[in-house]
Amino acid sequence: MAAVVGGGLTALTEEPGANEAVVRVDQAGYVAGAPKHAMVMGSGDALPDAGFAVLDSQDRPVLTGRVGPRTGSWNQDFPSVHTVDLSALTAPGTYRLTLTGTATATSPRFRVAPARELMASLVEQNVRFFQAQRDGAEVVADVLRRKPSHLNDRQATVYATPRFSADGGSLEDRRLTPVGGPVDVSGGWFDAGDFLKFTHTASYSVIQLFLAQREMPAASGLSAEAEHGVRWLDRMWDGESGTLYAQVGLGVGNDGIGNDHDLWRLPEADDTLQTAPGDKNHVIKHRPVFRVNEPGAPISPNLAGRVAAAFALAAQAESDPTSARRWLDKATAVYAWADTAPAGPLVTAYPAAFYSEDSWQDDLELGAAELARAARTLGDARAAEWQRQAGTWASAYLASDTKDSFAVGDVSALAHAELLDSPGRGGRLADALKADLRRQLADATDRARQDPFGAGAVYTDFDAVPRTFGLVTTAMLHARLTGEHQYDAFAARQRAWALGANPWGSSFVIGVGEVYPHCPEHPVANLAGSPDGTGDILRGAVVNGPNGAYMFKEDGFMPGMRPCQADPGRPWSDFDGHGARYIDRVGAWQTVEPTIDFTATALLAFALSGSGAGEQ
Repeated sequence: MAAVVGGGLTALTEEPGANEAVVRVDQAGYVAGAPKHAMVMGSGDALPDAGFAVLDSQDRPVLTGRVGPRTGSWNQDFPSVHTVDLSALTAPGTYRLTLTGTATATSPRFRVAPARELMASLVEQNVRFFQAQRDGAEVVADVLRRKPSHLNDRQATVYATPRFSADGGSLEDRRLTPVGGPVDVSGGWFDAGDFLKFTHTASYSVIQLFLAQREMPAASGLSAEAEHGVRWLDRMWDGESGTLYAQVGLGVGNDGIGNDHDLWRLPEADDTLQTAPGDKNHVIKHRPVFRVNEPGAPISPNLAGRVAAAFALAAQAESDPTSARRWLDKATAVYAWADTAPAGPLVTAYPAAFYSEDSWQDDLELGAAELARAARTLGDARAAEWQRQAGTWASAYLASDTKDSFAVGDVSALAHAELLDSPGRGGRLADALKADLRRQLADATDRARQDPFGAGAVYTDFDAVPRTFGLVTTAMLHARLTGEHQYDAFAARQRAWALGANPWGSSFVIGVGEVYPHCPEHPVANLAGSPDGTGDILRGAVVNGPNGAYMFKEDGFMPGMRPCQADPGRPWSDFDGHGARYIDRVGAWQTVEPTIDFTATALLAFALSGSGAGEQ
């Protein structure tokens, strides 16, 4: 069995042991009528002549066949990777895949079910992670025994933008300079496995939660969580002075100024720290706030666009016309402050190395598109002008040299989709927007054809798992907007890769499947959770997953951490390959730190998959 070391805990996961081969499946389950593929890897001699059997919950064979063609080599221990086509398995139920003949291995259990049934459960688990990330007074007490935290954020001091080293690794200022406040920036969500709060990632997440709510309005807790996030964004916007705040908390300090990453503790502990002004940890108890812009000065366009989009989506979701109008007014104001000719680096976070971003026209495209949609809902005559502006920013993005695919630094896929899904949107620009969606998918499918597991993301990039869910989202939107379905099978394989059909055989969503991260880099999960799975866990959190092996130069274990290390019955390193590494151990922030932007991207992918966005 797979051990979880720390406190004598043991988790039950599938054990490959010394088998000649291992089987990798989508542990969340397969959509009944969609293409289905599992992966097996082993020695070159064992697999070419192997067969398979799918067993139902009573261990009765319901489907048999031969292992499919070889797709390549993974590493020295597993030089042969093959596919298993399970598309003929359409009856709802719970199954296992076992190899027969020349190879022996058995998969974790997996389900076959209608799309909405499978995906609604995943969406609701993702929502639970956002509930665990809540800060302030409005915590959800039955999630990881959360308690109110950082109540001092109700009266926070605003400081001048600090100076950091070029790599973002150290704070160069010897003191922070107060420039304003107090301001109420309480509430919101923690960004990741720390207690920082960023406008950049919060707005990105709010946008996707509102879009997911449009797809699955009955999903439990989804509407409340989107509203919780947008209320905090409203606190980060001072409309009277025209100031947008960028973040709460300091992520990098020095020997004289503490920062959020210095201490491993529960968040409520910060309110009871014994500090005085000038003490190193004073800024942990009384957290600093930093601005995006000087009062009344233009706002970095990436943040202006996405905050405006979040407010406009709140207006669209609001049933009361008066409240909806207030949200539209806020969106209008933020959008109007956008710096449309930025001369320096875009603002994301301090230090900027935490979240890099090069594109901004896509953010303004999305902001204008959502303003137009909200205006149409309210009968506002400005809808046509905002739609025209959205088209202008879309054209500017298409002409730029910063084009990427959907992730926290590029929302063009969402922006294109919202603009295309508007009245009268056709012609040459519409064709170009559809072509750009295809461009994002074509680049990934080219990579997938070269990868033994069909992965469209890059294993050694820091954001392989969220990039994968971004590809699923883009494929769903492309199918809906074009009526073309050439990427349907690709989307299914990407979703399966992130949920277990990958070299490590782990789902990268906590609580999903039999093998999933048990030891996330997350103080609340580590100190208040239950790694053995018998109690509360950080359910629904999406972790980064595999990362470049070069990233693991240092052990991130900190004083105060409860030791926790999980493996699937043999070292994870047995499954490392192609320059990528995965570890399920607290301290391994490179692979098992969850974030709100990772999880929001998965949540939207699941919502679109469950709503039939890509159905023929």
